[in-house]
Amino acid sequence: MVTPDVMRDTAGKYFAGWAALDPVTVTAYFDEKAVTHQPYGAAPLTGRAAVREFLVRVFAAFEHLEVSPDDIFVAKNRVAVKFTGRGTGKNGRHFRLEGITVFEFTECGTIRALWGYWDPEAILAQLRS
Repeated sequence: MVTPDVMRDTAGKYFAGWAALDPVTVTAYFDEKAVTHQPYGAAPLTGRAAVREFLVRVFAAFEHLEVSPDDIFVAKNRVAVKFTGRGTGKNGRHFRLEGITVFEFTECGTIRALWGYWDPEAILAQLRS
């Protein structure tokens, strides 16, 4: 059974991978058959390769990104993280975002499912202004 400490640690490493704009590091924490809803409401992505492709597209828009997990809540095999991010787009414009990511873990500690609650339109609006 995966422990709360392992789940917290993996969630922290996930956000560190975002801050490094490193899709390989981020996807290493996912189960091969993981399903993500990023952001929630978008078509789900299934499998580590699909998650990596999504991240490559997202990270291509950023020059710099800082992401900090503000609060981490553990419940059974799930972790909910309230996060704050700031960054600079490739166009030199700055943006700020906040959101919540919910992780569901396998028994061996990989991410089985992920739900991201953040607003991509708000980020795009900031990058366009």
